[in-house]
Amino acid sequence: MNYRKLGKSGFNVSEISLGTWQVGGGWGEPFNEKKAEEIIHAAIDAGVNFIDTADVYSDGQSEAAVAKVVKSRSEEVFLATKCGRQIQPHTAEGYTPERLISYVEESLQNMKLETLDLVQLHCPPTEVYSRPEIFGAFEKLKEQGKIRNLGVSVELVDEALMAMKYPNVTTVQVIFNMFRLKPTEQLFAAAKENNIGLIARVPLASGLLSGKMSSNTTFNPEDHRAFNRHGEAFDKGETFSGVDYEQGLAAVEELKKLFPAEPSLAAWALRWVLMFPEISTVIPGASRPEQVRSNIQAAELPALSAAQMEGVKAIYDQYLRPAVHQAW
Repeated sequence: MNYRKLGKSGFNVSEISLGTWQVGGGWGEPFNEKKAEEIIHAAIDAGVNFIDTADVYSDGQSEAAVAKVVKSRSEEVFLATKCGRQIQPHTAEGYTPERLISYVEESLQNMKLETLDLVQLHCPPTEVYSRPEIFGAFEKLKEQGKIRNLGVSVELVDEALMAMKYPNVTTVQVIFNMFRLKPTEQLFAAAKENNIGLIARVPLASGLLSGKMSSNTTFNPEDHRAFNRHGEAFDKGETFSGVDYEQGLAAVEELKKLFPAEPSLAAWALRWVLMFPEISTVIPGASRPEQVRSNIQAAELPALSAAQMEGVKAIYDQYLRPAVHQAW
């Protein structure tokens, strides 16, 4: 495993880490503590030292499972969680310092910890980024020793740029994959200038970039890939990166022509993300331990060629740019 600096947090984190949305619900299967623990152990066994979760993943059960496993291990593992999505309706007016502080307190209780390595605002409405009192609340938590760092998980590149204006923001979590190239234009340079750690989420476009889906693929009705394709429940950019499913399948067929069949398109898609030195870590999810090990092997692949990098961009420009580029 290779490690990269997570911005001004000072943490050296595994370049491929673990996201636990799949572990904690939203993908059509109920939370399974035993399976969750197996996945987390497999990640740490392979050198992962950064795990991302959230308080809304199975109502805190994901947080609890992550912390339980980490406490049972001798390795240093950095824990990141998120808060804010409990606010319903999810509006800027619902964001108050008091409410967010209470969520952090709940996460500490769920995880039975005294300090959280990283707390991230969980895709708040754009207006929240213009409210200094929200970001100031986390500075107080830091002074109290309850958190070490503040970050944001964003939907829009513009939101990331707004967040970087606050000096206590150390990380930005953003959707970045072969279907979402906009972050390379302004965000990467700004992150480097401000020493912000960039966390690449949804790196496989909700599985589209696995190369295993087709027009006949079906999804559990409780899987967001079935119920949120048009943003019915939350931002549609979270589901298939906002790409039309059939258009995404067509782009995938073109991508397959650029890369060897082995080990998998998913592995090459993760390796593509790591070609960008501005990315501190990428956090693919997993629904079983074998997926964790497969994801991590992507870091061992050779660097992509200039022709492959240019090919990915050309496919994006042809199939995806008109629909997604300015939307996020």
